[in-house]
Amino acid sequence: MAKWQTPEALRALLCELVGWHSRTLTEGEIEFPRKLMEKMKGIPYFTEHPQQLKLGEADLGRSFLTALYKHPQAKKTIVLISHFDTVSTEEYGVLEALAFNPEALTKELPQYSSELHPEAKKDLEAGTFLWGRGTMDMKAGLAVHMAIIEKAAEEGWPVNLVLLTVPDEEVNSSGMRAAVTALNDMRDEHGLTYTLFLNGEPVFSQNPTDTAYKVYSGSIGKIMPSALFYGRETHVGEPLSGLTSSFMASFLTRKMEWNPLFRESDQGESTPLPITLLQEDLRLNYSAQTPFGTVAMYNVFTMKRSAADVMNTFEEVAREAADECNEWYGELCEREGIPAIGDVSVLRYGELLRYAKMKMGKEYIEALKQDIRSYIGDDREKSFKMADTLLIDCQELTPAIVLMYTPPYYPAVNTSDSPLVQKLVEKVRREAERSFGLEVEQIHYFNGISDLSYVNFKDEHHGWTVYEENTPVWETTYSIPFDAMANLDAPVLNVGPFGKDAHKRTERLHIESAFVKTPAFVEAVIKEVMND
Repeated sequence: MAKWQTPEALRALLCELVGWHSRTLTEGEIEFPRKLMEKMKGIPYFTEHPQQLKLGEADLGRSFLTALYKHPQAKKTIVLISHFDTVSTEEYGVLEALAFNPEALTKELPQYSSELHPEAKKDLEAGTFLWGRGTMDMKAGLAVHMAIIEKAAEEGWPVNLVLLTVPDEEVNSSGMRAAVTALNDMRDEHGLTYTLFLNGEPVFSQNPTDTAYKVYSGSIGKIMPSALFYGRETHVGEPLSGLTSSFMASFLTRKMEWNPLFRESDQGESTPLPITLLQEDLRLNYSAQTPFGTVAMYNVFTMKRSAADVMNTFEEVAREAADECNEWYGELCEREGIPAIGDVSVLRYGELLRYAKMKMGKEYIEALKQDIRSYIGDDREKSFKMADTLLIDCQELTPAIVLMYTPPYYPAVNTSDSPLVQKLVEKVRREAERSFGLEVEQIHYFNGISDLSYVNFKDEHHGWTVYEENTPVWETTYSIPFDAMANLDAPVLNVGPFGKDAHKRTERLHIESAFVKTPAFVEAVIKEVMND
């Protein structure tokens, strides 16, 4: 007997899922898929086919869940993708205890309405939203997928459905990267034909006042070109005897921030301009020694450009920055009548690694990788530690700017030209207009970043090899299964509920969109694939 086929039942399911705390890198994230697996066993189909519910290993004790509904006469298979981790909740302040209790938080918020921005206050007064961490991003999408697979199994729809929900989308997407191999194995084991990868990420506004409903036929790419700046240390009492890394970094950061060279446009859409995500000195403690090691990470969005393309542009900008730095420093030396310690050079991490291997041997590099694997820190900190250690042992290359990539990397994906996707977008538009009088916009690149980046991978010129060569932690603590991703070559689509303010205290989910409209749209998409 169906459990989740009414708006009220679906709302209750979502509130239960939100109540299972699953912030990234917490024990709740580890426990969530196990609880979900038990929940899915309540569907009669999975009671009869428990072997088609599986947990797959990601990392750090975390797991992803797959649930396969298989029709005996069907080959076409739709993969329903979601993530169950959420960001943290500190910004809720005195209301943090209610962040994972949507019903209670929605009732309590009116007492704090004066703290909300005007748009949020208006939505609260209208009573059309459900508030709380994970309501919008993105447990509503998971709940809809659970309800649709329940209905398909009960009614015997002639199609195969794979529910895939993963951890860690909010940080490194280790869940989806691990699930890629599992999807390939499942296809081979069960003789499936992947026809569509259907994500349930929420509708993201294009600007603060945008309330239009959207479906997405692709997902924007994200890559993080980063740099280690290594100068020459000195005592603050002898400032002209050294070259501070912070001084060097200022030239590149100024040229990277909002640089239009990194902007891409495709099908009437454009990527946001790059910004600096981090810039800091490597010294752990204060001292009178000047900083000689600084690191910086820059966020770059992509559409068509490969990792090789971005690195080429990054190097071009870095060389211009180094030239300006050298010119400024040369004028200083001339003015003060001192000898220069040398020009700032620019090299890629791959070049540094090859130089260090020639100088100190392969065994030294392998031992360093082992040390980095156990180093306390995330993949970004480990990347900088690896490059810094190499450069400390190769100081004849300094002063220098070492260019690299730090994780994560989300390749862009777009299947707007797929005849199936075009047909499905039109189907959603007709359903929305007929049933709800709602207009639907097609967006070619989902602007919230999503796990769709790890399917339908296309890179004819092998630009991904530049990523491998210049990512210090590649195959030490981080990797991307590029070949396996390319084998998952079905088109992509994102159909999810409308919400607002993901990752904010005012995160909220539109009730009718989540529990009435989106289930209808997802069902329409699946049945169109069945009948195509």
